[in-house]
Amino acid sequence: MLARMRCPLLLVVCALAVNACTPVRAWERGQLARTEMAWDADGLESALNDHIFFSKEASSGGNSAAGGGCGCN
Repeated sequence: MLARMRCPLLLVVCALAVNACTPVRAWERGQLARTEMAWDADGLESALNDHIFFSKEASSGGNSAAGGGCGCN
């Protein structure tokens, strides 16, 4: 029973995945470029949070940050 349902289920999932790929029209780009749509609304706060994380974890890398664990960099 499961093997018989696998093929139609795979086709439905593929159809849904292809349906989600739609081009963005010119008049919709302004809506997507708003500040609220950004991953990081505040760049300074994001940089500060990254600095705190890398200082506390005593690690560097992965986010182009360098320094030790003391927080004095």
